[in-house]
Amino acid sequence: MKKNFIYNGDCIEILQNVIDKNSIPLVYADPPYNLSGKSLDLPNNKTGGAFYKMNEKWDTYDYPDYLDFTERWLFGIQKVLLPNGSLYISCTQHNIAEIIFTAKKLGYKLNNIISWFKTNAMPNITKRTYTHSTEFVCWLVKGSNWVFNYDEVKKFNPHKTLDGKNKQLRDFLDFIELPIVQGNERIRGSNGRALHPTQKPEKLLELIIKASSRESDLVLDPFFGTGTTGIVAQKLHRNWIGIENNLEYVKIANRRLNIKVESEKCLK
Repeated sequence: MKKNFIYNGDCIEILQNVIDKNSIPLVYADPPYNLSGKSLDLPNNKTGGAFYKMNEKWDTYDYPDYLDFTERWLFGIQKVLLPNGSLYISCTQHNIAEIIFTAKKLGYKLNNIISWFKTNAMPNITKRTYTHSTEFVCWLVKGSNWVFNYDEVKKFNPHKTLDGKNKQLRDFLDFIELPIVQGNERIRGSNGRALHPTQKPEKLLELIIKASSRESDLVLDPFFGTGTTGIVAQKLHRNWIGIENNLEYVKIANRRLNIKVESEKCLK
C-alpha cells in the first residue's frame, strides 16, 4: 500500500486487494450520483451562463446495479477503515436514501448530515421543481471513539460572537454556505468547460479533514477525480491515497499534485 499515490483502477478491487485492512482513519467519498443518461445543454442560457447537464458514462447505472455498486464499495471502505474511523460521503437528494440505507445495513452509524448550500447554484431552468441549490455530506462512523476536533471546527466557523470569539457550531456545522467551484480553483479544458462535472470546493474538504483527522493521518478518497482531496490533505499536512478509474482524471490529478511518476494500473 503506497501513501501519497493515485491508484488507477476499480475502487472495489483496490479496496479489497491493495489497501491494508483497518489502516485508514478518514475516508472522503464523492461517488457517482446516478444522475446521467439524459442530456440538457443550454449554451445560450441567459439566467446564469451556459448550462450543461451532467451526462457521464461513469455516472449511469440501472437502479439495481446502482444499489449493488453502492453496497460493494461501502463494504470495501468498512474493511479498510480503522475501528474508530470516519467516512464522509457527498450526495444529493437523488442518492442520499440509498447511501444511508445501505450504510446502516452494513453497520455504520450516521453522526450528521451536513447541508451544503451552493450560494451560486444554477437557477431554476425548468420551473417545475424547487431550485436545486443544496447538496449533502453524510458523516458515518465505523465504531466508537471517533476523532472530532471540535475546537478546529469552531475556528473554521466564519460566524463569531459579538466580542469576536469562536462561536458554537449550531449555526454552521449542519448548514454550510459555499459557492460551487469557480475562478482559478475550477479545473477547465482549452474550451473553457469544466474538466470534471462534480469538482468539490477545497473549503468543504478542509472542514472534513480538519474535523476528523490529525496531522500525519492518512486520508483516502476512492473516487479521487481530479485530486482535490489530495491537494487539501497536503496543505493540512496529512498523507493521502487516491483511487480513480478514469485515466484522464488521474493525469490531471498527477499534474495538480506535481506527481511525475505515472499512476499504477491495478488489475485483478
